Amino acid sequence: MLALALPAPPDRPLRVLCLGAHCDDIEIGCGATLMRLALERPVEVDCVTFCAPPERAAESRDALSQMLQAAQACRLRFESLPDGYLPAHWAEAKRLMESLKSLPVPDLVLTHERDDLHQDHRVVGELTWNTFRDHLILEYEVPKYDGGLGQPQVYVPIPQAVAQRKAQLLVACHASQRPKHWFSADAFLALMRLRGLECRAPEGYAEAFHARKLTL
Repeated sequence: MLALALPAPPDRPLRVLCLGAHCDDIEIGCGATLMRLALERPVEVDCVTFCAPPERAAESRDALSQMLQAAQACRLRFESLPDGYLPAHWAEAKRLMESLKSLPVPDLVLTHERDDLHQDHRVVGELTWNTFRDHLILEYEVPKYDGGLGQPQVYVPIPQAVAQRKAQLLVACHASQRPKHWFSADAFLALMRLRGLECRAPEGYAEAFHARKLTL
């Protein structure tokens, strides 16, 4: 399988911008990738969540802070747009996305898959491409009752210990989500195991992303 390397700025850390509609989306979709990056190289991460009621924001802050302990910088931003109604608040979401242009220019943007079956996820994915037009954007996947998992093109092999740590932190930190039938460590590990199978990951686990545009 062909491997491509992320940029390696000689004078600063790699800058990663993560965008999520809800608390836990970033952790589910790319938490293990962020942990692997932070363990392997200098990295600065900005995480922005659009729909974050206070209780859930506290859970996400706990999870992301632990996942990104090894990062050189980890900046977390939680906004209060209404959960489940993001399409009806498109203008507010657009203004929020545009405000992110004031951040240091990211080398990598991680966001929702543009064709995700959840309406809030789709809005964030679409607005990402409207705003960040000259950036490397990879779209993560979030398992859900609605289904919709497709065939991604980009795989990030994940060490088994990191995969297990991601699953453990999700369940431990997001107490409000534990009653949901799909929110379980074995479900998160199962998806990473499947993606690991698809890319022959050395330790059997991977996270996968959709890539709409790439230049070589």
